[in-house]
Amino acid sequence: MGSFSIIHWLILILYLVVIGIPVSRILGRLGFSKWLTILAFIPVVNVVALWIFAFARWPRTVGD
Repeated sequence: MGSFSIIHWLILILYLVVIGIPVSRILGRLGFSKWLTILAFIPVVNVVALWIFAFARWPRTVGD
């Protein structure tokens, strides 16, 4: 019980891929750094970042 099994690691990797790739692509299309994807995995910070992105002046519009 002191360590994670292979199933736990696979679920973690799946979670990171399912959340990380779309967030990274969205941020890239909006002109933000893809490194900000890390914020999506930090509790409470992800909600604050979402609000900041929602009301921020976007450097590039979609479709450019």
